[in-house]
Amino acid sequence: MTVAARVDPKAFFTPEEWTPLTVRSNWKGLALVAHAWAVIFAAAAVGVIWPITIPFMVAIIGARQLGLSILMHDAAHGALHPNMKVNDWVGDNLTSGGLARYRNYHLQHHKFAQQAEDPDLVLSAPFPITAMSLRRKIIRDLTGQTWFKQRFADLRARLRARRPGEPILPIIGEELRRKRRFLIGAAVTIAATAPFGLWWVWFVFWLLPQATWLQMVTRLRNIAEHACVAKDEPDPLHHARTTYANILERIFIAPYWVNYHCEHHMFMHVPCYSLARTNRLLAGKGVTDRMLTAPGYMTVLKLAASKPAGSARAG
Repeated sequence: MTVAARVDPKAFFTPEEWTPLTVRSNWKGLALVAHAWAVIFAAAAVGVIWPITIPFMVAIIGARQLGLSILMHDAAHGALHPNMKVNDWVGDNLTSGGLARYRNYHLQHHKFAQQAEDPDLVLSAPFPITAMSLRRKIIRDLTGQTWFKQRFADLRARLRARRPGEPILPIIGEELRRKRRFLIGAAVTIAATAPFGLWWVWFVFWLLPQATWLQMVTRLRNIAEHACVAKDEPDPLHHARTTYANILERIFIAPYWVNYHCEHHMFMHVPCYSLARTNRLLAGKGVTDRMLTAPGYMTVLKLAASKPAGSARAG
């Protein structure tokens, strides 16, 4: 097993520069979680009052759903709060959930970044692909096909592997137990809104963004972070890509500084709210010129879709 090369913060920062970057705030991570939920509720309220804005609000909410996953990712690194009990409770209950399972998986990604044992290598290995292939993937994302496939993949696999005569109901029951948080959230929201004639709110302002926009921006995030990065890359400054996002990209694609992914791989315990400052300090030292970066998401997508159109069909 080849462990990915690491960088030493002392090679880039003085102690006076490094220490503030690693401080876990008692309130900043919690404020970001509150911000994500506030934006989701506000966008839903706007959509209810002015239905013409619903497509726009679906995109806003889908991006904040990604934001909750990003904040759960910070919790997986112990960076959401200095108290680990608070960190883990908030990360597991107030973000996208599944913290323990994700932490075990994700830390393997950092340990073996872009090496053969990297569990996320499968996400970046196919690139570059053709523009047509990328369009097909995005269409599947925005039409809910990707969500449906991922959401029910385990159930389908278990049903196919069912032994002759084995009852179906226990398998379905186990699947429902695994999705109880999702189902409870749906039931509570529908029950709370139905008396006001708004039973449809959960479907439009949670399920629809989750099944469409969230799937697409999650794909764009994965592409920007690791697509077209060489397997077995020895340079730790090239294990991941930082994409400089403009204001619209930060709103709709890359919330909570997720675009500073090279910095995150270099210094994975730096909280997300300190990554922009980390980038500025590195830029001032000329280090960003040696890092893998892109000026925007369109640049990365063009690179990811640069395979000639006559090449073998992919995806």
